[in-house]
Amino acid sequence: MAQLETLMRQNFVDYASYAILDRAIPDLRDGLKPVQRRILHTLFQMHDGRYHKVANVIGETMKLHPHGDASIGDALVVLANKGFFIDRQGNFGSVLTGHPAAAARYIECRLTPLALEGLFDEALTETRESYDGRTREPVFLPSKLPVALMLGAEGIAVGMSTRILPHNLKELWQAQIALLRGEPFELLPDFPQGGLADVSQYADGAGKVECRARLETPDQKRVVIRELPFGTTTESLIASIETAVQRGRVKVSSIQDFTTDRVEIELHLARGVTAAEAVPQLYAHTDCAVSISSNLVLIDERRPVQTSVGEVLRAVTEQLRERLREQLTWERGKLMDRRHWLTLEQVFVEERVYQRLEQATTQEALRDEVAAGMEPFAERFVRPMDDEDVTRLLRLEIRRISAFDIEKHRAEVAAVEEKLAEVERKLADLVATTIAFVEDLLARHGDAFPRRTELTRFDSIDKKAVSRKDIKLSYDPKTGLFGSDVKGSRFELTVSEHDLVLAIADDGTYRVMTPPEKVFFSGKLLHCAPFDPEAGFELTLVYRDATRICYGKRVRIERFIRNREYRLIKDEKGRVELLLPDGQEGIVALQFVPAPRQRVKSARFDLTRLEPTGVAARGTRLAPKPVKSVKLLARKAKKKPAASRGSSPPPKGQTSLF
Repeated sequence: MAQLETLMRQNFVDYASYAILDRAIPDLRDGLKPVQRRILHTLFQMHDGRYHKVANVIGETMKLHPHGDASIGDALVVLANKGFFIDRQGNFGSVLTGHPAAAARYIECRLTPLALEGLFDEALTETRESYDGRTREPVFLPSKLPVALMLGAEGIAVGMSTRILPHNLKELWQAQIALLRGEPFELLPDFPQGGLADVSQYADGAGKVECRARLETPDQKRVVIRELPFGTTTESLIASIETAVQRGRVKVSSIQDFTTDRVEIELHLARGVTAAEAVPQLYAHTDCAVSISSNLVLIDERRPVQTSVGEVLRAVTEQLRERLREQLTWERGKLMDRRHWLTLEQVFVEERVYQRLEQATTQEALRDEVAAGMEPFAERFVRPMDDEDVTRLLRLEIRRISAFDIEKHRAEVAAVEEKLAEVERKLADLVATTIAFVEDLLARHGDAFPRRTELTRFDSIDKKAVSRKDIKLSYDPKTGLFGSDVKGSRFELTVSEHDLVLAIADDGTYRVMTPPEKVFFSGKLLHCAPFDPEAGFELTLVYRDATRICYGKRVRIERFIRNREYRLIKDEKGRVELLLPDGQEGIVALQFVPAPRQRVKSARFDLTRLEPTGVAARGTRLAPKPVKSVKLLARKAKKKPAASRGSSPPPKGQTSLF
């Protein structure tokens, strides 16, 4: 058993690590999940400027990705529909309607110019063996773009998840320029469906965003949906509206979907409903308004980290500067090699070192003659000459030597030196070089990525306030039933589904409940009315227990669990004799139970003398004897109690027992 437990623990850790690092969470270095990286790398290897069948791309990617063609095809379609890196041809589905893509054999794709320019550099790509060891794949792409914030991402791993909202690429470039210049910046989400967004609680990627559809009202009988909230489709939005209509939350007579490449859903309102009334109800009860939480988790140094939008932008901007430094250093090395070879070639021809080869009779002698002939001119070389240089000089063709053009050669050397100087200048000020690189991208590609989501501030919508009061409740004293399915004669109320109802019975039980279809009360209902949980409900209660002793108390109902039964009196056999709702007080006459030699047969009590108590308290005893009946003599509105009320004498004409 112990061995099995050890095995399970080890395997679970391996599985959890694999799901986190190699499947669900994007890498900070290139902003991609492994399947996305493998798809893009495969497209780069296949790139010839023409479209490729998606089925072929999937087949090639399977050499790198061990999880089957379905996962690759789905990821490719999602990545293509982002519109940044994959140029599409054919039916790739629609993010607006939710329709799926056509079969992989019918659709084609290739890399976009932005992807070719910003994601790949074979000289700087670190590779590793694929899962089966037959080929190699990149550890990460040497990206020069803020991919994680461009694309956004969602992923669920073991014990963690990530949700990165997409941002506008043009604004990301502008923010990078501001960051490099030491200026403040702010990044806010931008969604492909457009719509409206309130980002006041975004908190740099650690909060949430409220998204709404863009609604138009051509007249008071129609509402037209033009743009969708993020994460919804026309099908899901229409389904939510139909559900709201069935529940009576929104009054819509018909829904017509005219969506093509742009959203157009036309709602015809029911008779008696105006657009001004329907729009808040659509936002309150349908997917026309959604809340999206952001949870920015990325893989950094082979471990998951929770970060922020600003930190990610700083990291990718620093990576961009490092990528440019590596690229410039590599380019400088290639130019230095070229400059070195041109110098060797020039010396070899102009100084007629090649004539010494006529005296050599062996391969070794040829190499010695070249080395000896070039040695006097070593100070002109870019670096010391090596065996490879000697080999290249020996391979020079006689035709090239005889046709050697000194002026042309010198012009080529000058061009190489000019490029070297430019590279050195860029390396000397990498910040300016990085800014120039981003500005160039912004100038050439920025206009292709306009902002689609309008940023605004929303007024909160009170669902209770905009809900229609169309639920009719009533109470049948004969059956003790109360609810919307009861045909009764008392406590007829009209409420909305968001209202709460307080019902109090004469056996001392009460409930705060949502509008019920049918509920049974063992006692007779004394009070039933809508209940405001913020204001609470204050009442004055007079009751008799099983021994007919009479008590009174003033309580406030404010804490409760919905639809749960509570008791105002502890004695289950007790009965409520009098209930005065909030704002009412009075004087009660108490008739005592007849007894032999009884001289005092009744008394009065002013209920204003009752002190507030808890719901479970017994209350104040109103008379020293058992009470036969309780009668309200006077009812009056409650006044604000004075600080000395408890010690003042009773009003004239009132008899007090205490």
